[in-house]
Amino acid sequence: MNYIHRQIEPMIHKLVRSFPSLAISGPRQSGKSTLLINTLKSHQYITLDDPLTRERAASDPSFFLDSIAGPVIIDEIQLAPHLLSYIKMRIDENRVNKGMYVFTGSQQFSMIKNMGDSLAGRVALLDLLPFSLAEKKKRLGKESVLDAFTHAALTGSYPELVVDDKIDVHTWYGSYIRTYLERDIRSIYNIGNLRDFQRFMQLLAGRCAQLLNLSGFAKDLGVSVPTVKNWLSLLETSRMIYLLPPYYNNLGKRITKSPKIYFTDIGIICYLTGIRDKAHLLQGPMAGALFENYCMQETIKVFFNHGQRPQLYYLRTSNALEVDLLIEVSARTVIPVEFKISKTPSLGMGANIARFRNLFSGIKLQKGLLVTMSDRTVPLAAGLTAITVDDYLKEVTNLIGV
Repeated sequence: MNYIHRQIEPMIHKLVRSFPSLAISGPRQSGKSTLLINTLKSHQYITLDDPLTRERAASDPSFFLDSIAGPVIIDEIQLAPHLLSYIKMRIDENRVNKGMYVFTGSQQFSMIKNMGDSLAGRVALLDLLPFSLAEKKKRLGKESVLDAFTHAALTGSYPELVVDDKIDVHTWYGSYIRTYLERDIRSIYNIGNLRDFQRFMQLLAGRCAQLLNLSGFAKDLGVSVPTVKNWLSLLETSRMIYLLPPYYNNLGKRITKSPKIYFTDIGIICYLTGIRDKAHLLQGPMAGALFENYCMQETIKVFFNHGQRPQLYYLRTSNALEVDLLIEVSARTVIPVEFKISKTPSLGMGANIARFRNLFSGIKLQKGLLVTMSDRTVPLAAGLTAITVDDYLKEVTNLIGV
């Protein structure tokens, strides 16, 4: 199978010319190793998943690093965190050498902490999520919005699922969740009963694109609120979920302060909630939430693939005004976005954007965007455009200046 080029590649080339080291983190199976092997072909590749290699790194770190000729990719660095102190000394001995050490890791919890302790100021950090819509099209070709959404939900966006259509998706996700729980969660956190944690993931999936209710989750699971907070932190740090904060920049006490929950892959949502066919997906009660989550996961990927931290928010007031997404362009200047699972956009679908514009005149609103399943972008009013998913993602890309 031919390698599918990733959108993050230009950032990798840029950062290895600017920093002594680079770390790529992201969910398991998001393609980190394949990306680096194909992008940094002059780098030697070493994986610490190999027990013999890991033993060599543990028993004699100095000799292990001496034996490496030239720049190197060290895969699964969290399995030998002690190496980082030795690497730090080598970087400090010769700061002019850039891109000498490139790391990957699936356990962000320990990896990022160790990087901060040992390589602060010496390492650039990037996150790699599963395939973006544009990356999937290189394999699947041009699809309608409906087909692309359906594929993302029922097949997912992890590279292995996209490139190998013979894989049983349900079995793959089942194995993926078990591996995530056993290798990542249990190994670094005393989680207690893994069934409770998996049940927590299922509850989160069923409430994607909704407000986070910590006490509600705690009550449903029979655990404490601090426990729920810890579990959320693990899922967020491992890039399994994304918490969208509220926009309450001097807007008063009537603004809801809880974040909204999104997964970075709606295929996992469908696995956890038992959605396995197109009819259930499009006609079931979660259809609108899943489409909103799909648009949000693709939005986040645009930022991550360009090395940017998203300035993304939502708005909900006590008098039922809600805007799905606010993209902050500059201080008190935002682009309001609504997501609607409809092929026939109408002016009424953007009514909340108009209300927001009238209620909060101190906020500068740029043109509102109504993202739907339509395959055509059309202006609906002076301040509102119904836009396709493809065109919307191009607009987001243009916003971050690339």
